[in-house]
Amino acid sequence: MKVSAPDFSMESVHRAAGRARIAGVDEVGRGPLCGPVTAAAVVLDPARIPEGLRDSKTLTAARRMALHDALLACAEVSVAHASVAEIDALNILQASLLAMRRAVEGLTVAPDQVLVDGNRVPQGLPCPAEAVVRGDGRCLSIAAASIIAKVTRDRIMAELAQQYPGYGWDENAGYPTKRHINAIAQLGVTPHHRRSFRPVRNILCEGSA
Repeated sequence: MKVSAPDFSMESVHRAAGRARIAGVDEVGRGPLCGPVTAAAVVLDPARIPEGLRDSKTLTAARRMALHDALLACAEVSVAHASVAEIDALNILQASLLAMRRAVEGLTVAPDQVLVDGNRVPQGLPCPAEAVVRGDGRCLSIAAASIIAKVTRDRIMAELAQQYPGYGWDENAGYPTKRHINAIAQLGVTPHHRRSFRPVRNILCEGSA
């Protein structure tokens, strides 16, 4: 079955109602055992939308990077994070919402409307917001945000992989692959691991037993 591509119809409805600056917002990194959760807010220029915007998960790494660079050249982009300490203190859902709110707040000018991937909207946004379930596959602005967030976080994890070799973060981005789980057991828990996540917590408990 052919998967439909995201389009600009949601943005067009809001623009017709007088809301010209529309930000798509998405996050990446809820599932990994380590590293920050990263969010992006993107305001597209309707006259300069790069061809081929899709949910970042459906694109090759090379295509994501090309679109990432194209978006930086023609759209307004803001990226923000919630740290491992914040994830452990707040829980991953609240940390994700925090990162998304920070991304919106980082835009040069506050948007008139925010379209957020998922079923929840961050509290405290400076404008109206709408949650869009599976938005990265339906809405071009959210798809753009998913690409920016994914490429940014992957680069962070690749850099951390140089500092902490053996965990495979340049390949698994911190997700709980077999190699990663085995590496935690053999090499130990790093300062970048989320101690509130069960696989990490279990290993820590085994070590202290």
